[in-house]
Amino acid sequence: MINSGTSRARAAALATVALALAGCSTTRYRPVSDTPVVIGKPYTIRGTTYRPVADANFDVLGYASWYGSESGNRVALGERFRPEWITAAHTTLPLPTYVEVTALETGRTILVRINDRGPFARGRILDLSRGAAEQLGIRRTGVAAVRVRRVDPPEKERARLRKGKQVAERPRLSDAALASLRAQLAAGVRQGLVQAP
Repeated sequence: MINSGTSRARAAALATVALALAGCSTTRYRPVSDTPVVIGKPYTIRGTTYRPVADANFDVLGYASWYGSESGNRVALGERFRPEWITAAHTTLPLPTYVEVTALETGRTILVRINDRGPFARGRILDLSRGAAEQLGIRRTGVAAVRVRRVDPPEKERARLRKGKQVAERPRLSDAALASLRAQLAAGVRQGLVQAP
């Protein structure tokens, strides 16, 4: 004889599993692609309005952080977030955009694909994926002074990043160039033009 309480419990458990699986199957991610490029409309987060713009000459000094716990979430471009890939979030650059990110402490420069919006923390200009933070050498520090410069890399490099693979680091900046960039950033912070983290 079958216990009706056990049957009901088993049926409820199966229904829960079926609903969970159905929920997983409805999540749709956009294929990783560079087209179409999305600029987007102005949006407001925590009282601050951001106006996306296509700035071909984007070259900014500031602070970058990294994020990595959102594995499996959808990024602003509609793609799946993969923390080990070399990606980043920016508040206003078109999606996707390719940038060279230079750590001002070490001079290391890497190519990164921006596919998400953020960071929305005070004093940050870029949120790197865990993979990008590791390649740049700032994962342990959490936040680092950086230069972010928009570039137009060759298709071979774009294709590698679209597949989640790293691109070879750029040549290291000279000590004199790094010292100049650090001085510019410090002056910007003193004048209130750059927010410190």
